[in-house]
Amino acid sequence: MKPDYKNWMPKGMILSFAVGAIVSLLLCLLFACAGWVSGTWQTVLTALFAVLAVIFCGLSIWSVLMYRAFDYNGKRQMSRQIIEGVAAYVKLPQGGKCLDVGCGSGALAIAVAKRNPKAAVVGIDRWGKEYASFSKALCERNAQAEKVKNTSFEQGDATHLDFPDETFDAVTSNYVYHNIPGDRQQYLLETLRTLKKGGTFAIHDIFSASKYGDMQAFVKKLKAMGYQKAELIDTASGKFMKKSEAGWMGLAGSALLVGRK
Repeated sequence: MKPDYKNWMPKGMILSFAVGAIVSLLLCLLFACAGWVSGTWQTVLTALFAVLAVIFCGLSIWSVLMYRAFDYNGKRQMSRQIIEGVAAYVKLPQGGKCLDVGCGSGALAIAVAKRNPKAAVVGIDRWGKEYASFSKALCERNAQAEKVKNTSFEQGDATHLDFPDETFDAVTSNYVYHNIPGDRQQYLLETLRTLKKGGTFAIHDIFSASKYGDMQAFVKKLKAMGYQKAELIDTASGKFMKKSEAGWMGLAGSALLVGRK
């Protein structure tokens, strides 16, 4: 049995863009040939659906290219590169515990567990309808396929974690918080709340100002709160992806927030 980590670009999204392109094109042709629509309206509607057809075609091409880049078994395998790259920052003591927030298909939790076989990794996710193919059962199957026995998976809310303060020796996450509306810096603090004093964190996300505000100020805030170390490492300029890839894939601003409490 092989693990199935799915794809960060859902097939349903690709299909919806393709359907949008086909429907828009058909409506464009319909109004272009319609004799029952007045001249002005015929021109407006034909132009409107022509523009929509072009937009949806562009989105279809973009989503297919994204799917190919993220494919775990494809040529680029960006998802695998990112997961392994983030996991490399998580080093746990014997008997230690790690929390992976937004575990999805279990890829990062399992990668961390494989690197830290004498520690335990807990993955939590809401497994919402946006990513319907991701589930707790999928995570468990993937752990079994990887012959990893030191993982567990639970349903949870990244904005209100159901764990006491200072529960974990490490916390990690990959491309999660930018998908959640609200104060994302506060979500980071909620995750770090569960980290033990002396514990480490490795959180990868799109830390752009539009999504997070001033992250350099946040790093300074952590240090002022007594964190031993905190820094942002750019991953969009060669570490995990080329700058050009980050641009067309919408991943500009990707960085690792790493440190020690």
